[in-house]
Amino acid sequence: MRRKIIAGNWKMNQSLAQSESLAREIVTALEAISQRESVDVVVCPTFIALAQVAKAVAGSKVRVGAQDGHWENPGAFTGKVSFDMIRDAGAEYVILGHSEQRSYFQETDETVNRKVKKALAENLIPIVCIGETLEQREADQTEQVLSEQVKGSLKGLAPEQAIKLVLAYEPVWAIGTGKTATTQQAQDAHRFVRERLVELFGDSAAGAIRIQYGGSMKPENAAELLSQPDVDGGLIGGASLKASSFIDIIRAA
Repeated sequence: MRRKIIAGNWKMNQSLAQSESLAREIVTALEAISQRESVDVVVCPTFIALAQVAKAVAGSKVRVGAQDGHWENPGAFTGKVSFDMIRDAGAEYVILGHSEQRSYFQETDETVNRKVKKALAENLIPIVCIGETLEQREADQTEQVLSEQVKGSLKGLAPEQAIKLVLAYEPVWAIGTGKTATTQQAQDAHRFVRERLVELFGDSAAGAIRIQYGGSMKPENAAELLSQPDVDGGLIGGASLKASSFIDIIRAA
């Protein structure tokens, strides 16, 4: 069975002090969960808090991820952060292709693909986000969009590379809106994505790649979503900013 993974995307929230405090609170609460060994837990603070949060969770089961990165080696790229810098700060994961990056900052499948390859080369675990907008779903384009994003974002990867990454299906219409895909909608999308992974990488690799759900997962709906056969975890936004709700989701996993 694929090991569940719960990752908290803190987005552009939390001061340095708040980031450290939240990280320590999660570590303390996690120690009380007897089944914590069966779930990977990741927190993804802002760039400026990466090193501080990594120190705060050192020695615990909590791992740290960044929210983006740039594919170039260090150099004249003002405002960007390279993947080796991210790793040096203590991160092991990095979120790539989040819908907010795609919609606000012109992220494309091509740029995601470049980032994925560079992140893997720097021994980071990419969490690669895919998902359709409300307009695309209503136009019955969900499968087309997901297929294009999976193929474009993972283009040129070998199966042995693909099994190292995590995919996150995030229906854009359910992010920060309070709306959530129904359990069946989530499972259908995850199953479709896994079928595309089979086409790209074969049965064995596709069966090993974890696919998170990322669309307003919260303690009230986590257990039902996570019970689906192709839902391997959650990429948590707002509910990850409060330790108690984040821990409740981990407990459900």
